[in-house]
Amino acid sequence: MSQFNVNEFMPYLLYQAAEASGLEFQEVYKRRYGMLRTEWRVLFHLGGNGAMTASQIGALANLHKTKISRAVQKLSDRRFLIRRRDTSDRRSEQLSLTPAGQAVYADLIQVAQSYDQVLLSDLTPHEAQVLRRTLHKLCSKDMPRFT
Repeated sequence: MSQFNVNEFMPYLLYQAAEASGLEFQEVYKRRYGMLRTEWRVLFHLGGNGAMTASQIGALANLHKTKISRAVQKLSDRRFLIRRRDTSDRRSEQLSLTPAGQAVYADLIQVAQSYDQVLLSDLTPHEAQVLRRTLHKLCSKDMPRFT
């Protein structure tokens, strides 16, 4: 029987890298704002894109609608976002950040940019560029799938 090194298995390696890199940043938004991962992801999509529906956020963030719904409720409770009934589709709501939500977003952007620099500090600019491009390819919906 051949040996299988799980530490070299790409999905496992990617998961380990994501966990290791994400946990430190998670401590910041959790400590400062009491947010969970889904909440900061919703906040960042609204901050970066402006008003959106939960469905639009779900498509961009690859999040299930129930997780988005819970995050939206918590962010709304904290007055970080507001909901407005969509006039063209009354079943849908347009979500947008409040001034308080925009301030949180601006603060966390600074932290994220600094953290990104630290995370990549051991890589050359070329290695960082190749890593980003490779990860984007792996995240692409057009990537070949195993069946």
